Amino acid sequence: MQRILILGAGTAGTMMANRLVRVLSPAWRVTVVDRDDEHLYQPGLLFVPFGMYRDDELVRPRHRTLDPRVELRLAPIDRIAPDAREVRLVGGEAIPYDFLIIATGSRIVPEATPGLTGAGWQQSAFDFYTLEGADGLRGALERFPGGRVVVNVVEMPIKCPVAPLEFLFLAEAFFTQRGMRDKVEITYATPLEGAFTKPVASAHLGGMLARRGIGVVGDFATAEVDGTRKVLKAYDGREEPYDLLVTIPAHAGAAAIAASGMGDGSGWVPTDKYTLAARNHDRVFVLGDATDLPSSKAGAVAHFQADVLIENVVRAIGGRPLAPDFDGHANCFIETGHGKAMLIDFNYVTEPLPGKFPLPGIGPFTLLGESEVNHWGKLAFKWIYWNLLLAGRELPLEHRMTMAGKQVA
Repeated sequence: MQRILILGAGTAGTMMANRLVRVLSPAWRVTVVDRDDEHLYQPGLLFVPFGMYRDDELVRPRHRTLDPRVELRLAPIDRIAPDAREVRLVGGEAIPYDFLIIATGSRIVPEATPGLTGAGWQQSAFDFYTLEGADGLRGALERFPGGRVVVNVVEMPIKCPVAPLEFLFLAEAFFTQRGMRDKVEITYATPLEGAFTKPVASAHLGGMLARRGIGVVGDFATAEVDGTRKVLKAYDGREEPYDLLVTIPAHAGAAAIAASGMGDGSGWVPTDKYTLAARNHDRVFVLGDATDLPSSKAGAVAHFQADVLIENVVRAIGGRPLAPDFDGHANCFIETGHGKAMLIDFNYVTEPLPGKFPLPGIGPFTLLGESEVNHWGKLAFKWIYWNLLLAGRELPLEHRMTMAGKQVA
């Protein structure tokens, strides 16, 4: 029996495994390897600090999210040996493969920033990209008497690049609802020039932040954190004092990628931006956050990539040329607080634009504009995630971005 081996049972690996067992013949075994049996709904972490989700709503056993025909192996990965076409697990076992899909995701490395995990860590400085950090931040927000809140992105890329903006908007709404907004100064320190990577969206989001009294400190390259003095320092000498630091730590690829010599300096796997094939290794594909692509590291992107990769795996098995069909499509709801959200839709070459989605002139979702409908769409995604997305069911979204409904100035 031939084997397709998938490394990682997160969003990307799970949906891909579930789709593959439906399209491949019984002559193919689909095996997924991950270190544990806990699947985390990562988009929900944003809401935990504000008491909107409980921990038990965000975690399910991995084996319950996978089709019974998928073989799940629970063990940490030591390294990949692409020349031998096998993956070696911690403990010495080797799993051979005919095709490999790397979906090992990304991880935060707060220890990479000097001082961040020192004095004040999980006391006056928190992340919300882990359950531990989100739970700790919830307590800190509930106890916060007022003062200066600094939200800082240490460096790009990060998982879900709109999440820091969502946190800012939700924090502003949280303090407003508690009747203490006038006691809190909120500042966003980002390595980007402005609020976002794309000019139109950056201007739009920057304007929204300004109207809500949220300051933006751009081009802020974080050098270190002085937790004793509660000061965030940049390489150029600038300092941002804080009473509460909300950090989006540096991200990196899986440690096994670095150990295998298959990644760049941060552990991202060099990937063809259109076909999703690993650039330096035969019979290897890359999916989701593990890639080095100039696209967002987000669940919706992994879904669009999976639409392309399922076809390319079938093509590779049949010895046919791969289809260069991934266009970098990203589609993200941005929670903006006060029961509203906005939606952005873009790809490698087209930035987020205003308009209606998915039906031109009708919507029901508004692009680059706030609405209650967008907010309910954001919340509905949790049900879609557990019941449709992970299962690899067809969703009414094309993997290629369309200009239908978008307004071009």
